[in-house]
Parts: sequence; structure tokens; C-alpha cells
Amino acid sequence: MNIGAASRRSALPAKTIRYYEEIGLLRPARAENGYRDYCDADIHRLKFLQRARGLGFSVEECRQLLSLYGDSHRASADVKALAATKLDQIEHKIAELRSLKKTLTHLVKTCHGDARPDCPILDELSGASA
Repeated sequence: MNIGAASRRSALPAKTIRYYEEIGLLRPARAENGYRDYCDADIHRLKFLQRARGLGFSVEECRQLLSLYGDSHRASADVKALAATKLDQIEHKIAELRSLKKTLTHLVKTCHGDARPDCPILDELSGASA
């Protein structure tokens, strides 16, 4: 199938599919005319990548996951370790976002939001409140 059909079946833009090929995550066959020729296994691989990226895995982590997926002698502990590391990173990011929210909430509450020029938000951003 051509890239348009692969895009429809995988629900990924053709540009993303070309990118995955460019970085070596996908290697579709080539037809006699030189066009990419995607098969069902390629679509499965694209859907795998889409789900993994949707869970926050980086391209390099996806490369590792694909390698583990293709290795019938893999240990599930290796996959779990990769997923656990990603989970720890997500938890850290959530904590950072909560801290940002707390700070920004405080700044919004302390700003009068009226015609006066003084603004604790701008003071904080400029370092004047320190």
C-alpha cells in the first residue's frame, strides 16, 4: 500500500511516517517504481509507535521498545524497567507542574488587575520581588 493508505490505516500523518523512516524506526519495502510499499506489519509498527509516543516515550525509548518487542528472548523485566523509568519522569513532571500552578495561582490572586501600573506578576518575572 502507498503512504496515503498507510497514513489512513495508522492514523498518522504521512510526514510522521516519512520521519520514522528517515530515523530508521520503519523500513518499508520499495516497489519497482521506487515508491514506498507498506505492508500490514508496517502498519502494526506505526500503531505501536503512535501508542508509545502517546504515553510519552521519546523516539529513542520507542526504538528500545521496538527492539524489545522484536526480541522473542527478551525479559519482561527490561520492558518494565523502561516503563517504570518513564513513569518516574512523568511523576516528576507532574510535581513540577503542580509547583508552577501554585506559584502562578498566588501571583494571579495578588495582582489587583485594575488600572494601576503596579503588578506583582511582572515584579516576580523581572526579579523585582526578590
